[in-house]
Amino acid sequence: MKTIDVPVPIEKLPVEKLSNVDLVLQCQAGLRPDKAAFAELLRRYQSHVERVLYHLAPDWQDRSDLVQEVWIRVYRHIKRLQEPIKFRGWLSRIATNLFYDELRKRKRSSYPLSLDARLTVEDGEMDWEIASETPGPDEDLTTREFYDQLQSAIADLPEVFRTTIVLREIQGMAYEEIAELTGVSLGTVKSRIARARLRLQTQLQRYLDGD
Repeated sequence: MKTIDVPVPIEKLPVEKLSNVDLVLQCQAGLRPDKAAFAELLRRYQSHVERVLYHLAPDWQDRSDLVQEVWIRVYRHIKRLQEPIKFRGWLSRIATNLFYDELRKRKRSSYPLSLDARLTVEDGEMDWEIASETPGPDEDLTTREFYDQLQSAIADLPEVFRTTIVLREIQGMAYEEIAELTGVSLGTVKSRIARARLRLQTQLQRYLDGD
């Protein structure tokens, strides 16, 4: 006798089995976000938020507080997200908006921002594509050295260039989105990205040439 598999209702599944979209929908269902579903979203995307803020503000000592504030904003406003499939991009925008809010506050307070801080990533990972599928030990060392140089070069960019290139190359935002977010013209965004890429290319070329 053939058995028929009856689909298990989403609300009966453990949160670990739910897709990201279903987790968002579950958080939007009640008066307040479902605690278990929200905790699972936090677990899945915590490192993403940390990376976004890390690349935007590598020398800020209070990034952990900013990460916490991002999730507070997510908790308060998740019902406003109309397309749950775009949660990751929405989350990135919340983190970026928070960064700009803090940046404006610090500028009003004349808070010094260092442009000399070096980027270091504990796990050695970064959201840039690596061509090699399974690099050997020598290739892996070379790749890590290259990304150390890349991270340092990004950190050495002036603030406006660094922020713009991170929004474009790491967060994948469109030029129009960056212009809207940063409050400058589309032409200015394109100019900053072009100049940032040129500076990065110049610095990395020195490394690749062995100087």
